Amino acid sequence: MAAAQAGDRRAYERVLADSVALVRAVARRQGVAHDHLDDVVQETLLTVHRVRHTYDPSRSYDAWLSALAARRAIDGLRRSGRQARREIGDEVAVALHPDEGDASSESDRAQQADRLRAAIADLPPGQREAVKQLGLKELSLEEASARTGRTTGALKVNLHRALRALRGRIHGDD
Repeated sequence: MAAAQAGDRRAYERVLADSVALVRAVARRQGVAHDHLDDVVQETLLTVHRVRHTYDPSRSYDAWLSALAARRAIDGLRRSGRQARREIGDEVAVALHPDEGDASSESDRAQQADRLRAAIADLPPGQREAVKQLGLKELSLEEASARTGRTTGALKVNLHRALRALRGRIHGDD
């Protein structure tokens, strides 16, 4: 590493290549999963490149590299822990999202559509009209106002109240 710090490119390439085995060993010792080892190695080698000027040639290169690798391994573990909390596993994803052609999902969608139509039909006339014009026909506020003769403010209020009521009826909060 001292030669690499002095500008010897080949020495630097050799140092990086020889460092991979030690970085992998440190990462495994820290508990990094096999499929994340390459990420930790890459992060560590990038860190070595960024901070190579801090290496003191009078000290052990392996100890310096091991400290850097341990820190990058811990960073990797933290990152994978955060991802694990946000991501759903394959089994859960499959259970929540059945195949498009699944007969039970078609039946569920039809039932949900029927429930939504019934809930919309039960709304007061002003709210029902706001849902029809703004939600179902996807008209702009100005277009819906021109068609219904109501102000844009009244349409916004009716749509908001309708959506709140529908949410309550559909999700059982009613």
